[in-house]
Amino acid sequence: MQLTDDFLQFFFPDLCVACKQILNRQEKVLCTHCLYHMPRTEFHKDPENPVSQLFWGRVKIEHASSFFYFNKGSAYQPLIHKLKYSGRSDIGIEMGKAYGAELRRSVFAQADMIIPVPLHPKKLKIRGYNQSEMIAKGLSMSLNLPISTEILIRSESTETQTRKSRFERFSNVEGKFLLSDEDLLEGKHVILADDVVTTGSTLESCAIAVLRVNGTKVSILTLAVA
Repeated sequence: MQLTDDFLQFFFPDLCVACKQILNRQEKVLCTHCLYHMPRTEFHKDPENPVSQLFWGRVKIEHASSFFYFNKGSAYQPLIHKLKYSGRSDIGIEMGKAYGAELRRSVFAQADMIIPVPLHPKKLKIRGYNQSEMIAKGLSMSLNLPISTEILIRSESTETQTRKSRFERFSNVEGKFLLSDEDLLEGKHVILADDVVTTGSTLESCAIAVLRVNGTKVSILTLAVA
């Protein structure tokens, strides 16, 4: 098996998503240099960070943070694009693990479970996987928190949020998320996991659904903030 892997690696080497250099056997998705130089936000160290502020006056969020800044034209932009549109589910898992490792001593490690923002079944069938679930899996591995993919459901397929205003984004997803079993959430502190937060409209709609359950608390983690 090792010979086969070495053969494939010789002719089809894994490349760093950011700099396109060949990865060594210990590296995943990003080379050590690019991982070290990621434009990290460090928002988990600041309770009043810009991602938290997105939700002020809209919905009660305990804590919110993002791993890195999503800037158009950046070498790190392909991390999200390949995760969502090129079948690179491994990006979500590996980046989730890396972020979770940074959060082990943070308030996020005290949550009860992680719930990825769900895709509608039609979109899930087309994409083949939920990118937010892959991120949640990585976070779960590092934070040792369980994941639930069955409780929060997207009841309707929505249009893409790209190029929509903040009001249009919320209107597009308002009331589109339902809970399959409220009893499983009662009294729980839930982390909602997603790929990118822009206006926060999708996460706000998810949080509203979860917070209808008695005693629940919601925190938010995303890979990137736009």
